[in-house]
Amino acid sequence: MKLIIDIGNTASKFFLFEGDQLRGHVIEQGHTLECIPLLLQGRASGFPQPVNPEAVIISSVVDLTAEAEANIQLFHCSVVRFSSLTPVPLRIGYRTPATLGTDRLAAAVGAWAAHPGRPLLVIDAGSCITFDFVDASGVYVGGNIAPGLHARLRAIDDYFPRLPRVEAEGDTPELGYDTETAIRAGVIEGMRHEIEGYIYHFKAKYPQLLVFLTGGDEFNFVDTIKSGIFADDFLVPRGLNYILGYIRASK
Repeated sequence: MKLIIDIGNTASKFFLFEGDQLRGHVIEQGHTLECIPLLLQGRASGFPQPVNPEAVIISSVVDLTAEAEANIQLFHCSVVRFSSLTPVPLRIGYRTPATLGTDRLAAAVGAWAAHPGRPLLVIDAGSCITFDFVDASGVYVGGNIAPGLHARLRAIDDYFPRLPRVEAEGDTPELGYDTETAIRAGVIEGMRHEIEGYIYHFKAKYPQLLVFLTGGDEFNFVDTIKSGIFADDFLVPRGLNYILGYIRASK
């Protein structure tokens, strides 16, 4: 069994893999990694048996606290800290690989592991929405970063005092019939057209393109994009699991 730990901006996610099969996962709010001793003792939600991983990989977009580091020391196996120096099955064309988000690279690897030899566009919508491209020869070429759904809604509230704070959940007509629905529809429809635009642009350049969609924001518009999307909420942990196997196989 391999344990994948993906530490994001607001939450830490734990995934247990047996080979390529995801056997379970749990989410912890924050970055203290208090879930580690619970997993080892079989007291974590969804894991009634103690987890005794043979290897662990950790990807983090934040600096880890002393408490988190102490919990990591509880493992009795090899622990890989995923970084720009970690070997991956892609060649990196990014000019500043040290600044490339590990979650972005892991998602790209996850897509490549599923369909090697094809041009890939990976769209990850979380706190930010990212667009990353891998060419057919296995080069991670680069990508773009834009504000995510909730950041866009907050920005309207922050910059325009006369406009109300609007939540993502609620009626989303094609055209708003009041200020609340106008803001929500403007943001969500804008994101949909943004995603469609990237897909159509890259498909025109690369007819064999495959598109992978992942991330935390709810894509209630996915079904309206008729472009052969592979939607996978677990693309990042699948990529991290593949990288961990790649590292172990190369030793």
